[in-house]
Amino acid sequence: MAEDSEAEKTEAASPRRLEQAREEGDVPRSREVATFTVLMAAGAGLWMTGSGLVRQLSHTLVSGLSLTRDQVFDPDVLIRRILVDLVEVLVACLPLGVAVMVVALASPLLVGGWLFSSKAFTPNFMKLNPINGISNMFSTNSLVELVKAIIKTIVVGAVAWVVISRQKDAMFGLINEPMFASYSHLMNMLGTSFLFIVGALGLIAAIDAPYQMWHYANKLKMTRQELIQESKESDGNPQIKGKIRQLQREMAKKRMMADVPTADVVVTNPTHYAVALKYADGAQGAPKVVAKGTDEVAAKIRELAKEHKVAILEAPPLARALHKHTDIGDEIPPRLYAAVAEVLAYVYQLRAYRPGGRYPDRPTRLDVPADMDPATKKPDNNGV
Repeated sequence: MAEDSEAEKTEAASPRRLEQAREEGDVPRSREVATFTVLMAAGAGLWMTGSGLVRQLSHTLVSGLSLTRDQVFDPDVLIRRILVDLVEVLVACLPLGVAVMVVALASPLLVGGWLFSSKAFTPNFMKLNPINGISNMFSTNSLVELVKAIIKTIVVGAVAWVVISRQKDAMFGLINEPMFASYSHLMNMLGTSFLFIVGALGLIAAIDAPYQMWHYANKLKMTRQELIQESKESDGNPQIKGKIRQLQREMAKKRMMADVPTADVVVTNPTHYAVALKYADGAQGAPKVVAKGTDEVAAKIRELAKEHKVAILEAPPLARALHKHTDIGDEIPPRLYAAVAEVLAYVYQLRAYRPGGRYPDRPTRLDVPADMDPATKKPDNNGV
């Protein structure tokens, strides 16, 4: 049961999965929306330009049939006349054709958007597999397409029957109208009927577009295991990344410990904190922190300092302040200059000490601002 549930595609497609589908030319498409918009544009164009189009075509037809005997038997004249009439027909139909072409190019923006993918042109011989073809014939999507085609036929047929029935008398009345007037009237009737019939497709398109979006999202759903695997491939295996971070910390710790013998002094808490400071004579800038740590790391820093005879000074407030407000490689904060200067002066006195001389006094009251010491209790709102 656990394996079955894990294999089910219950997770929404990731952005990477959606991008891969687009690269392969797979985007949601609604043929009903495209058909409806193109036919509606054609009907609207026919409605607006029908009268002028019929008038121009009628003029071209009459002009093309009005030939003298000499023109009929002159091939050059006939060819020129045909070319002129053909150009007039094309010019008359150009506005309607341009409008339909623009709508046909813009209709994909409604569902899926524009897409050009070279992979869509790559031959895929799996599509020639008869087993896949037979399974597609009996798939849920094929059943939906069949039901949609039946509903479309019924809806369009019913609307067409109603529209034509209501205009039956007007159609018979065209016989009594003058020729050019009847042509114009006929085109208006055809345009009106066309718009009503195509308008019925709007209902199908309004249902099909959300369905295609849902079907596309459902088709690209992923199993939980696929989602985890994709995350590993894109972001890296969390276990490997954790191991790398651990190795990086260990390497940084080793580099830090290697710098402890070069330090001038190690300031301690005495047991919980240890911060190693180094100041190069003649160098610009303040003393730098070359190592720091707490608990076990602090104990290792103290051990290395003793081993390499690096001065160790117990100054809890200064150790805590340095540990909190600096990172390895940073210069000490300006507000701790005075305290660190006293510590370094003590260290230099230790180095200069010779037996028989006066032993340097250990600094006990270092100037560490209270707000820099994390152990200092902050007053509450009442000043307590």
